[in-house]
Parts: sequence; C-alpha cells; structure tokens
Amino acid sequence: MSKSEITKIAQKTHAASQELSAIKTTTKNKILKEIASALIKNKKDIMKVNAKDVNAAKKKGLNAALIDRLVLDEKRIKGMRDAVMDVAKLPDPVGEITEKRKKGKLTIEKMRIPLGVICMIYESRPNVTVDAATLCFKSGNAVILRGGSEAFHSNRYLVSLIQAVLKKNKLSPHIVSMVPQTDRKAMIDLLKLDQFIELVIPRGGEGLMKFIGEHTRIPVIKHDKGVCSIFIDESAPLKNAIEIVINAKVQRPGVCNALESLYVHQKVACKVLPDLCAQLESHGVEIRGDDKVRKTVKDVKKVKEKEFGEEYLDLILSIKVVKDVNDAINNIQKYSSRHTESILTKNKKNAALNVSLLNSSCVMVNTSTRFNDGGELGLGAEIGIATTKLHAYGPMGLKELTTTKFVVNSNYSVRT
Repeated sequence: MSKSEITKIAQKTHAASQELSAIKTTTKNKILKEIASALIKNKKDIMKVNAKDVNAAKKKGLNAALIDRLVLDEKRIKGMRDAVMDVAKLPDPVGEITEKRKKGKLTIEKMRIPLGVICMIYESRPNVTVDAATLCFKSGNAVILRGGSEAFHSNRYLVSLIQAVLKKNKLSPHIVSMVPQTDRKAMIDLLKLDQFIELVIPRGGEGLMKFIGEHTRIPVIKHDKGVCSIFIDESAPLKNAIEIVINAKVQRPGVCNALESLYVHQKVACKVLPDLCAQLESHGVEIRGDDKVRKTVKDVKKVKEKEFGEEYLDLILSIKVVKDVNDAINNIQKYSSRHTESILTKNKKNAALNVSLLNSSCVMVNTSTRFNDGGELGLGAEIGIATTKLHAYGPMGLKELTTTKFVVNSNYSVRT
C-alpha cells in the first residue's frame, strides 16, 4: 500500500470525525445496538472467517495461549455483543461539565470533548477491534485500526460489519477505518500523519512499543506488556491464596492481566508451595523457581533472574521466596511493567504499604489480577490498559478517551 493511499485513509477518517461530533447520544446508542445485533446475526460467518486466522496460526506453530487469544467462538461473540450493549448503556461523556466556578464576572466551565482521530495499533485478539471501534464511536472519536497479521481476516470482517451499520444510518464508514495491510512500511507511513491523527494507542508487546516510539511524533499512550505479580504474605489464608493464584495464572494465561510472577513470604513457603505447585502442575503450568522454591518442591525448573520481568502469555510461572513485604516490593519494583500487582494478606499495614509504594496502574489487595479489566471495574468495554501515566492510567473506558475544553460565559465583560 502506497504512502498516498495511507494518507487518504487518514484524511477520510479525519473528515469523518467532524461528522461524528454532531451525532446525538440517542443516535450513537441506536447504532451501537445495531452493531451488537449484527455480531449475533453474522456469528456463523464470523467464526468461519476467524477459522482462517486460527488455522494459519496453528500452521505457524504459535503456542496454545496465543492461539486461544485469536479464537472467536459463540461464547466470545456473545461476550463482544454484551460489551457493545454495555457501552450503549453507559452515559455519554461528550458534553459533560466536569468543573464549574465563578471568578469575578466570569462563569468558567470545563467540558468533555472527543480527542478527534485515534490510531489503534494492536496484536492478536480480534475482540479488540470491536471494543476499540465502539468505545471510540461512543466517545465521539473516529478511529483507524491496525491489527496484527494473525487476526487480519477476523478484523477485516468485523470492521465490515460495523461499517455496514454506519452506512445504513447514512454516516461515513470512515468513522471506523482499517489499514488493509499489516506490513511495517504502511504503519510507518501512518505514524507520520500527525496532521490528521491526535493520538496513537499501541496495545502489544515490548517490540511494538519500541517500534512506535521510534517512528512517530504523535502523542502515544502505551498499553504495554503485563508482567503482573502476586505476593503471598505470611498472614494470608493459604487456601484462599492458592485459589487466587490458580485463577490469576490459569483462567486465561494469554491475556495481559494474567499472573506472571509470584512472590512468597519465607515463613509460609514450606506450607503453601507444595500444594500450590501440585495444583498448578495439574493445570499444565510449568513452574520456574529460585533455589528456595526448588528446595521445597521437587522437579522445578531453575528460574533465570531476568524472567521475573518476562510476560510469558503462557502456562508458565516464575516463583521467588522473599524475606518480607519490603523484599517483595523491591523485587516487584525492579521487574514490574506497571500493569497489575496484588498482595494477599490479613495484615492491614502490609496491604497499605503495598498500595502506597507500588506505582502500577492497578494495585490490588486479596484480589486476582484478572480483575484489572474495564468491564470488571465498571467501565464497560475497554480500549486497553494504559501503562503510561499521561493522560490516562489503567483501563481506558469512555471518559479516558476524551479531553476537556474551557467554556467561559459573562455579560459582555472586557478585561481592564
């Protein structure tokens, strides 16, 4: 795809964003409900197209967890439909007055407005296509989608369904655009179009983040890798601790809020690790532990220190025995990707210390890391989990896809 063709996509999307700004909330919600219906109505075709991507991934030898991220079955299509309906039910942030005050003769307000055109670059999971498109639409933003090659056919078909609904409602299909190629040159050309694109949101691994950082002047909110951790403190109820660790690691190992590194207080290591490791192994988890773990549990692979900063996205878990809560915090701070951390404890002081000192986007107490999700935290669907602090941090829902402008009123005041 030529540079001029990429530029035309961005130009058309930018023009469509102006059209979108005039759409009423009732119309937005009507269109979202029609998109939700289209997903269910066309579920057989979605699964048929998706099978091309899944079969190609299997031929390439991708691991089971990565293939699982690609799959769109009836349950996941229904989940996408439900997420779209949730967005339709949420309050429209556009036009919301977030602040109001008087200063002299002036009435000063801050009003939420769309960002404009968002470029969303992401890997694997095709449900992100629907989440990103519908969240941007409800928040008044046009979007250019550039998914990974693994889900190309699924993404293209999902975008075609959304565009068909937009056309039916006499709106520009370029409100939701897609780059119809996955080569890096097209992405480089796209990342240079700062005159048409207000924000880039990359969602993927470390390599993608580095690539985008090197090739764009457009503001970026990174949705980086999830090196999520849990610390089992000495006061944690061990049965509950095991249940949370199993859930965080096993339920969906290929997602960004899955557990990757576990730290265990030395005073409970001998009590909890044998049973925990046995249960993890029964679920197919490969355990990689430090020397203290390997002394407690047989046949555990030795972990390399750098692996505590690894996002496996697979049934693999790094485990380290630590002296106390401070030792755990020091290790987490060293290797964390600032995504999600959780402490399991009855000690309120230790819980408060964990919350205070760890700077990740979501810090949890006695909770599975799997709950760091827009839907679970009440945002509806999410466009991703931001791991940079400006201007949003953590799950990005509707409000996080807006900015604010000042609106000032007076009775013909002049400044003296």
